[in-house]
Amino acid sequence: MSTSPAELIPTRASLLERLKNWDDSASWKDFFYTYWKLIYGVARKAGLSDAEAQDVVQETIISVAQKMPHFAYDPVAGSFKGWLMRLTEWRITDAFRKKQYEKGGQRFPREQSLSEAELERHVQTPDSKFEEVWNQEWERHVLEAALQKVRNQVDALQFQMFHLHVIKGLPADDVARRLGVKLPAVYFSKYKVSALLQKEVRSLQDKFI
Repeated sequence: MSTSPAELIPTRASLLERLKNWDDSASWKDFFYTYWKLIYGVARKAGLSDAEAQDVVQETIISVAQKMPHFAYDPVAGSFKGWLMRLTEWRITDAFRKKQYEKGGQRFPREQSLSEAELERHVQTPDSKFEEVWNQEWERHVLEAALQKVRNQVDALQFQMFHLHVIKGLPADDVARRLGVKLPAVYFSKYKVSALLQKEVRSLQDKFI
């Protein structure tokens, strides 16, 4: 699975309306590429394997498709983000119910459900609730989208200086020496790109619904 900058555009109410038409393949493709990494990341953090997490992505998208004709976006009643989170959590729970596992030396069939205690232990990470994991992945998803948008707004060298100094955490003088630039140029790129990044993050957070 791969994404392009155009595929990182967040879902808006207008797109949700278009998704009510199952034959609108372009809108469904936009939706998939906007959210698959978010759903996949949460499923992996819940403890599922790569293949299981990809199954969760597919099952969640199918659930959205089945419910979308009757979905009415009302920001007062609740966000689409919260609705999608619940669908994802249910699909992750289903995945754990289908998993084979061993208990007391006995291997149970794939169709047998896990106990509620086992489900809770798997669906939640040891030190946080599912919603906290979801929000962490959501924020990371927004940041990645913002970084991709900013990368297209500055020249390659400026972004490289910012990436090495701010994202990778290298000292500014090391970055200057490595890239053959003056130290003030590193600090300027940090200031300029950071300001653009903050602006894009705010914009994306406003547009995500």
